[in-house]
Amino acid sequence: MLISEYLALRNQISVTTGTAGGTAPAAVQQPQSTESFAEALQQKIQENGQGVEFSKHAMQRISERSIDLTEGDMLERLNKGVEIAADKGSSETLVLVDTNAFVVSVKNNKVITTISREELQGNIFTNIDSTVIM
Repeated sequence: MLISEYLALRNQISVTTGTAGGTAPAAVQQPQSTESFAEALQQKIQENGQGVEFSKHAMQRISERSIDLTEGDMLERLNKGVEIAADKGSSETLVLVDTNAFVVSVKNNKVITTISREELQGNIFTNIDSTVIM
């Protein structure tokens, strides 16, 4: 399941309808996802091979800010950015991919938080030792 599909499914609810004759209502069930957002994200990462992990906080931010990691090759470029930072000896880096920013612990290979385009302006990034623009 793609992250975008999960985001679309998580807002669906069950609908109960009835008939005018007073008969018992028939329940119409929308398809429900049994996968959590974290599971869907981890599945996507595994499909792309070994890559960065996402902290619980980062996954919450991705969901809240509607960041679609499946768009184009964003996840692949994020992984490449982390690889470049690791090759240069970075430990905490800011990876800019298109209009999204990812603060990554390179030594732990984990995304700490994400920032969408709307929130980038006016932000100060602290406790990083490098920036990679992808």
